[in-house]
Amino acid sequence: MAKEFGMVFPGQGSQSVGMLAGLAEAFPQVTETFQEASDALGLDLWWLVQDGPPETLNLTQNTQPAMLAAGVSVWRLWRDQGGPEPALMAGHSLGEYSALVAAGALNFSDAVTLVAERGRLMQEAVPEGTGAMAAIIGLDDDRVRELCAQAAGSEVVEAVNFNSPGQVVVAGDKSAVERLVALAKPAGAKRALPLPVSVPSHCALMKPAAGQLARRLAEVEIRPPAIPVIHNATVNEAVDAADIRSLLAQQLHSPVRWVETIRAMAARGAGCLIEAGPGKVLTGLCKRIDRSLSGMAVYDPASLEAAMETINA
Repeated sequence: MAKEFGMVFPGQGSQSVGMLAGLAEAFPQVTETFQEASDALGLDLWWLVQDGPPETLNLTQNTQPAMLAAGVSVWRLWRDQGGPEPALMAGHSLGEYSALVAAGALNFSDAVTLVAERGRLMQEAVPEGTGAMAAIIGLDDDRVRELCAQAAGSEVVEAVNFNSPGQVVVAGDKSAVERLVALAKPAGAKRALPLPVSVPSHCALMKPAAGQLARRLAEVEIRPPAIPVIHNATVNEAVDAADIRSLLAQQLHSPVRWVETIRAMAARGAGCLIEAGPGKVLTGLCKRIDRSLSGMAVYDPASLEAAMETINA
């Protein structure tokens, strides 16, 4: 009998040129999924993912559909290879869309165009070069919030990703984020690292984009998820289409409560988490959040086989 497990989907930051190449070589489902996304967008997404250049892949309107296709391709492959259904799912930021596709709430082609539009709206809301994000390592959540209040002045800087204990990402106006970074080290932070992103996600600067995204979401069919999805903004699942639409719009300007999400999944019986998609970012965070949880990332044939063996043991 398969172990009770949760499946998590990564967001922006896990992309890289050449991602999933080994998996695609062994399993055609990967390139087929990317082709489906390419057809929806009118853009050769697999070519972009394999050949880059990185600066083009890292533009948020390209990264978002690329990461969605990556997560969904691993999910489809997992099921095609006989992988059992998870007890529940979650996705980090953009990864929430991958989780909703996997759970049957969103059509994949709708989600592809939706996240590309999400990326475009986010970039338009804050012109490139005027917003920023930074990772603050070694301070507790409340201390980071206090420093944000000190650094903001008349601008915006907020704690937006609670990734693991002692790792909080802040976002906002570039100058306010720079002031926060300067305050963090003297306040006891081990590190304060500016992040290479083109938009300050999950902060109040995204509210205009969220309003426009809400109008776009109203046009998309959403069904009750067949597998519970824990949402970033509330750390709860939603069944009603109107609630899911509201949460996806809210998510754009609300913190990603990842520590609480992982603890909620563990509390609901998930003893293991499988990360579906490139990289191992969420697997690493999982181990820092709850050492009793085991985590495994699926991104190549060997990791797929290892995860299958672990879950079915």
